[in-house]
Amino acid sequence: MPVIRTQDRIKTLPAGDVLNITATDPGTMHDIPAWCRVHGHKLIAAEEAEHQFLFIIEICRSPC
Repeated sequence: MPVIRTQDRIKTLPAGDVLNITATDPGTMHDIPAWCRVHGHKLIAAEEAEHQFLFIIEICRSPC
């Protein structure tokens, strides 16, 4: 579900915006970076902190 919510939110944002994501599903540590690679968005940060997974993504409409 975090990837679907991320995808839906990114559709509403212009290129150059930055999206912060917090998730509790450990699978997101693989899924979110892979989704960014496939869709051409820039993963600025991915880290785990106290059973939460934090991501910062720069929105790109063409290769970053």
